[in-house]
This record gives sequence, C-alpha cells and structure tokens, in this order.
Amino acid sequence: MIKFWAKVLKDHKIIKQTTAQYDVDRIDWSLFYDYMSALSRSMDLPSPIVIKAHIFDFAKFNFVKFTPSDFIEPVNFDQMVVELIKDK
Repeated sequence: MIKFWAKVLKDHKIIKQTTAQYDVDRIDWSLFYDYMSALSRSMDLPSPIVIKAHIFDFAKFNFVKFTPSDFIEPVNFDQMVVELIKDK
C-alpha cells in the first residue's frame, strides 16, 4: 500500500491538506500524474503540470513541490507539497 500526503502552503502555513492511499505494492510512474491530479481534485484545486523533473524528485527524495508556475490556472498559495508516507 502506498500513501500520499498533500499539503498546500501559504506564508509557510498549511492551509489545506489531504491524504490518499492506493492498494498497490509500488508506485506506477506512468500513473504519477493521475495520483497528483486526484490529490489536487480532493482539495478543490486545479491539477498541476507534471514534468519529468517532478517525477525524478519524487522518486529520489519521496516528496515533490509544485509552485504556482506549475499550474495553468491561477492559484492562491505559495506551494503544494506531496510526500510519500512510509508504513512501518
């Protein structure tokens, strides 16, 4: 099972957050945009543009940051951070 924690920050404070879990053993990288889009929709936000650098950052560091420039529609926050929650 994989779990994601998405949080939206403005002025270094969390203004929205959500979690999502999927019953799979590993992340399917071809579905990474779908994961990010579902997290965004659950917080009533537009979907970010996902590029290779976002996927590589997430694969290497287990988190990724999206800034307002990563969204086509205007957003009212400083960044959206998505982290992988590890099960113990």
